[in-house]
Amino acid sequence: MIGLYMDVHIPRAITIGLRTRGIDVITAQEDHCAEIPDPALLDRASELGRALFSCDEDLLIEGQRRQTEGIYFAGVIYIHLLRISIGKCIEDLEFLSLAANKEDLENQIVFLPL
Repeated sequence: MIGLYMDVHIPRAITIGLRTRGIDVITAQEDHCAEIPDPALLDRASELGRALFSCDEDLLIEGQRRQTEGIYFAGVIYIHLLRISIGKCIEDLEFLSLAANKEDLENQIVFLPL
């Protein structure tokens, strides 16, 4: 099982829904990282061994840059909030969290919906 690190722009309903299902989730706000730059946020999630879940295109770009340059990161799970319902998002994140291990997501960008 993998832990998730939620970007500040993720709706609280998704975090609550995941926690209700027993998924290990930390938000940037809880970690006192709500206002740090995107590269530092991805570094922080990676330090904690968690995939960063975001709807921020800048984090998608940062993940792609790191892939190109061979810079380690624990993984980015990207969502465009207008293309998936909150319920489907929770289901997909629960599936990823339970089915994947840390190595499956390292240096990877995963797009939701699955």
